Amino acid sequence: MRSEFERRHPGVRIQIENIPGEGQYVPKLLMMFVAKKAPDVMHLDASYASVFIDNDLLLDLTPEIKSDDSFRLDDYFTNVVDVARRGDKLFAIPLDFTPIVLYYNKRLFDEAKVAYPAKGWNCDDFLAKAKALTIDNHKEPGKKQYGMHFINWMPLWIPWVWTEGGDVLSPDGRHAEGYFDSDKTIRAVEFLASLITKYHVAPTHSEAAAAGVDLFRAGRAAMHIAGHWMIIDYRSDGIDFGVAMLPTNAASPKTVVYESGLAINRSTKKRELAWEYVKFMTSAEVQKVRVSGGLAISAQKEVAQYYASDEQERTFLNAVEFASGPWGARVEPYAVVEDLGREMMEDIVNGTPVPDAVHKTCRLIDLELSQQ
Repeated sequence: MRSEFERRHPGVRIQIENIPGEGQYVPKLLMMFVAKKAPDVMHLDASYASVFIDNDLLLDLTPEIKSDDSFRLDDYFTNVVDVARRGDKLFAIPLDFTPIVLYYNKRLFDEAKVAYPAKGWNCDDFLAKAKALTIDNHKEPGKKQYGMHFINWMPLWIPWVWTEGGDVLSPDGRHAEGYFDSDKTIRAVEFLASLITKYHVAPTHSEAAAAGVDLFRAGRAAMHIAGHWMIIDYRSDGIDFGVAMLPTNAASPKTVVYESGLAINRSTKKRELAWEYVKFMTSAEVQKVRVSGGLAISAQKEVAQYYASDEQERTFLNAVEFASGPWGARVEPYAVVEDLGREMMEDIVNGTPVPDAVHKTCRLIDLELSQQ
């Protein structure tokens, strides 16, 4: 796509700078801004968007959008666009995204004679299925089948808190007290922990590690929470899988949407050309090629519908209506909050009472936020 943009803009050369290594993108890019060597256009991921938006490093794209008759913001999913919005300002045009959903292994459901997840199912329905799908292998004790493979990564389990009506932070993102330590959030955390500690329908971290395999891909876990990125592997493995919204005890389903977009350096000297590049890369023409591999869903409605030829893809698209952006898109130190959440869940699984662990973590979150 770079060569095509250059062909359409004679004399222009696009220099792509890849930043390898997990966790290196944000610190290196921040250093580039400090050194005044930041790129004109950058990828902006929802999980760390606030780092760049709140430090006033990005261009508000609203003037470009309003003055450009060739660009239609309505062509993109509103929930996905809003991830990079601050009031009436918009700092990125989305490329692609994924809601977090529940994958289930149809073969394991069929063998256990358990009905597939249905629209509107709740947490009690989920637990009943997880119990029925948890099977001890008496001939091979080390090969137990689990109803659910729970991964202690807060970006994946935050929707469970939302489905119970709880949350991590106050609406303004400034404190956790009254939200993370609310009865609803505690109830959600208790339910998640009970899958491991009480009902044993999900493995502990050590049990999963001892298995030496991805339990869902190996056919030893019937359900798993993940994003669209896993479709490629599951289809390659030949797994007969389905996709469902997470169960909910709220009035409607809830999930989180992780998005990647293109933003423009506020200090760019090539503002017009940078905007042309953003438009080109987020256009339906380019998106049809870019998302063809299946890693994520195009934020362009037209393109997303183009690939929604099966039930799995349609479930992902239906989930957008119930999706909210992650706290990391609005709260700069949220990565620390997620680490605290992971440590909290580890403590609970190791025996700390849920209320004690939640209240302690709530205090630590507010301490972190107060230092910002």
